[in-house]
Amino acid sequence: MTAQSAPSLTLEAARDLQNMLRAEIGPGLSERELDAVEARFGFTFSADHRVFLAAGLPQGSQHWPDWRNGDYQDLAGRLSRPIEGVLFDVEHNSFWHPSWPPRPPETPHALKVARSQLATAPQLVPVYSHRYLPGTAGEYGHPVLSVHQTDIIIYGDHLADYIRREFTGRATRLAAHATVGFWSYFVHGTAGTDVTAPTPHTPYAVTAQEAVEYLRMLALERLIGRQHYPHQLIEAGLTALLLDIETDSLPLLAGLSRTEHDRADTLFDHVLTELALPECLPADDTDIPWETARWELVRWWLRLIVNGSLAPGAGGDVITYEGWSALGRPRSLQPLVDKVNAYNDWAAIRHGTSDQAIVAEAERLLAGPWPPPE
Repeated sequence: MTAQSAPSLTLEAARDLQNMLRAEIGPGLSERELDAVEARFGFTFSADHRVFLAAGLPQGSQHWPDWRNGDYQDLAGRLSRPIEGVLFDVEHNSFWHPSWPPRPPETPHALKVARSQLATAPQLVPVYSHRYLPGTAGEYGHPVLSVHQTDIIIYGDHLADYIRREFTGRATRLAAHATVGFWSYFVHGTAGTDVTAPTPHTPYAVTAQEAVEYLRMLALERLIGRQHYPHQLIEAGLTALLLDIETDSLPLLAGLSRTEHDRADTLFDHVLTELALPECLPADDTDIPWETARWELVRWWLRLIVNGSLAPGAGGDVITYEGWSALGRPRSLQPLVDKVNAYNDWAAIRHGTSDQAIVAEAERLLAGPWPPPE
């Protein structure tokens, strides 16, 4: 994939960016040094990454890779971390990329196949801590990715935007897309959203009624078989607690620490029971599995898209998978699916096609009767 349109980075602009950093800046890497690093580790820096490092080498913090005097094993480990993170989720969290061959039932065999497939994935090169740029020789303007196992998001529309975002709290607001194959799959709102992963939305409740509705919608998602990250359940509990919802288990759920995340599902169930929400969930009494629940969730996902709590591309992918496809491809949802497919087209991504067509169709569907008539 080609990078998005962005101004090329000059040495002067790179030095201005480095003035924003809370780091000592050493002499920049020469062209010979940059070439030597690439040859030693078997990757290439993107064009803007090379300019940034030629302008000066951030140092004095373990978060900045020391490409001049750093320990070989440390640098090699940083380079391999994105791949090892995916393999960790293959082994421990049942991740499997849909483009790979069928997953072998035995975990060691699955890891072997996954590692073979990952050998062809584009190299990600560390910029700072777990922020990475694609190693695309001669190209600039690629988004910076924040990479933690398969939890991967865009953390800057391009390198300069990332520096401003990370170190000053300011950023441009371009319509960024992940621009390299494989890794684009994980990024919310672009082609290849993992529709089997937890819905990538943000909490939206500002009233007690909305907080209870939010808990109920999460319960509906679980009813049709969708999973949630523990932090999503904890955030829902904390939001409800702050909006004066009272149950015995709610403070326990909201107060879970990272080391207690394995308790989130159980405590969430207790909260649902204490609020009598399971009694309000629809039954599975139609020819299509969980038909009523799915239609209710489609409407909720559309609302999340419209209010900005769910990226239109990611939300459209979830609706296509859990709604349109599972509901027998109703014609009433076809216009939305068509717009999602157009947005996900790689050519459209290269040219920065807007996702506002998805938002507009979501608004149109929400304005009519529900479920929408065929």
